[in-house]
Parts: sequence; C-alpha cells; structure tokens
Amino acid sequence: MGMRRIVFMKLIVVSAILVTALILLLSGCEGPGSVPSSPGPSTTSTITSSQQMTLGKSDSRILAAIRVQEKHTQRLMAQTDVVGTAVGLNDADEIVVKIYTAKEGVPNLPATLDDMKVDVEVTGIIHAMTKGGPGGGGVSHTAKQTPPIQLGTSGGRRDDFANGYCCGGTLGSLVQVNGVQYILSNYHVFEADVIPGTSNLVIQPGLIDVNCNAANAQNVATLSGIKSLPGSNVDAAIAQVTTGMVKTDGAILEIGTISATTYNAFINETVKKSGRTTGLTRSRVSGLNATVSVAYDNQCAGPTTFTKTFTGQILIANKGSKFLNSGDSGSLMVEDVTTNPRAVGLLFAGSSSVAVANPIGQVLSFFGATMVGN
Repeated sequence: MGMRRIVFMKLIVVSAILVTALILLLSGCEGPGSVPSSPGPSTTSTITSSQQMTLGKSDSRILAAIRVQEKHTQRLMAQTDVVGTAVGLNDADEIVVKIYTAKEGVPNLPATLDDMKVDVEVTGIIHAMTKGGPGGGGVSHTAKQTPPIQLGTSGGRRDDFANGYCCGGTLGSLVQVNGVQYILSNYHVFEADVIPGTSNLVIQPGLIDVNCNAANAQNVATLSGIKSLPGSNVDAAIAQVTTGMVKTDGAILEIGTISATTYNAFINETVKKSGRTTGLTRSRVSGLNATVSVAYDNQCAGPTTFTKTFTGQILIANKGSKFLNSGDSGSLMVEDVTTNPRAVGLLFAGSSSVAVANPIGQVLSFFGATMVGN
C-alpha cells in the first residue's frame, strides 16, 4: 500500500480527518499491510517479511492456493516434461502455484489457474540421491568415527554393490519404536535391491568411503526389513542400533542433539541439514504440498528402474546442489536454530536447483516412531 498524501487546508479540516481516521481505526478497519482473513482463490497476496512465519498449511491464503494446485495437478503432471507442482512464492513474493519442468520451453503451460498466478521453474529431472562424491565440510562426514558414533555421517548397507560400483548415503538421525532405537535413513539407502543371502548389516562409513571394502568400516545397525517403497508416500527406512555403536542421545554432526518434538514446514523457513557429502548446509523452504515425480535406480549406479510420484512433499532451494547432493540422501532436515532444533523433514531426492523432503510427521507415522532428542 502506498503512502497517502494529505493536502493541508484549514485546521478544522485536518482535525476532522484525524477524528474520522481514529474512529475507523478503533472500529477495526484494515490498515496498511493487513490481509483479508479468507481470500478466495482469485486473490494474489503479496507477502511481507513479517508475515512469512505464518505461511504454513494452516494459513488461509496457502490453503486457497493448495485447493487450486490440487484441482489441476493431475492434468499438469500428465504433460510431458512436467515433473512437479507445489505452492510457493514468485519473485514478487506473491503466493502462486508452482509448476516444475524437466527442461526449458515446455509448451502449453498456463499463466494462471482459476485466476491464481502460475510460476514455472526448470528443475531438470528429480532423482533419488544415493551415490556420493567426495565428502566436504569443516568436520569430516566420511571418516570412520570412534563409537559411539554421531549421525549425519556416511553409511549404508554392508553389501551395497552392483554394476561394478559400491554406494553409500547418510545415516540421518535416531528414532525410537517401542523403546528400541533405530537409525533413520532412506529406503533407497538401506533397503533397495537387498539380495537374499547378503548381509543385513548397516556400516559406518558407507562402502563408497572405504574403497568398497567393508572390512574398513564398522557395523552399527541391522536392517529392519521394512520397505516403504514402492507402496507408501515416504522414502524411508530404519535399522536397529547395535548396542554401544551409536550415541544414545541421537547427536548429529555439527548440529548436536535435536528436539524430541517435530515441526511443520512453512514457506521461506530457514532449515539446515548434516549430510555425508556436503556436510552442514543451510537453505530455505521454497514449496509446500508438492507433488513430484522422482526417478530411482534400484541398484547401485544402475539405470532408472522406476519413477515414483510423491504427494504432500516439502521443497527446498538447492541452487548448484549446495544444500543437497548425491550421497546426502537420508539426511534429517531441521529448523535452523542453535539449540535442540526440531525435525522438519527427511531429505531423499533433488536436482541441481531443488531438494525434496518427506514431511517428518509422515515418516514417523509410517514406522510408529518418535524422534530421539531433548
């Protein structure tokens, strides 16, 4: 809202204006920056920094945008090279429906949906991120730790070999099911393509960081055998902790202990994660209620074997893969606070511009688990 200009004429006129303004203010008239409590889908809201903290799924403006998004998502996703939709903000900080594409120039994409603005973003194909490159960060997330280990570290299945390669991911966090502690990571890090007769042990570091020789790693957990994919809406797996091998408070490298409570994501929320490849990194939530198609190679370094569509996901800005890169799969995403941050999501996929996380509530519900923390 622009500043109002007042023309001074006579003192009595000014006094009348001020009295009238005071009456309007006391009667509840909207002032600068106020937002209608229940805008319809055709309303485009511009968001100020002071309002960003309220832009979660409970916000009426976000809910209105989600209704429009969900109404059109199936049709949009059926179009070649459309890989996802979500609700987010455009460059003008307006709430919009986001459409994500595998390449530039996808034809016949709408500029609006039910009078709500659309923002198209080229993300490329979104992949599950397993195999990692060189580890980074000031603290090594790839080194073999002295037990009990911290999480946010390199790890994976002891026999994660295929196609002449070995793989690895991130041992993300500690959860508890019926009083028993488990390491939480992704399905495609722990449980994908487990061959009968091979080891069900989880090691730290992962094979990729010990020259593919499991003898140079240490056994820290045992696979649960619970496979979330392809049937569920989360890419998650748990492995029962081997006594004495993992810190019982669930401490994560460069993050420390986390809260036992969780948190729902909101747009522009600042988040951080501790992962095998990129270490401790920070970013912001860029999309809510995302529907995304994720390409999977069920074998280490194999070709794409299936594509899974997830709904209700969290998207995070990932320019240049600086927040999440290959090998960071399984990292726990938490709010960016110093002490006992709350878990927000489980990271599992992305591209060079966007990262994808399962909402942590969905993950915990799948296993009947709770976070281990303070």
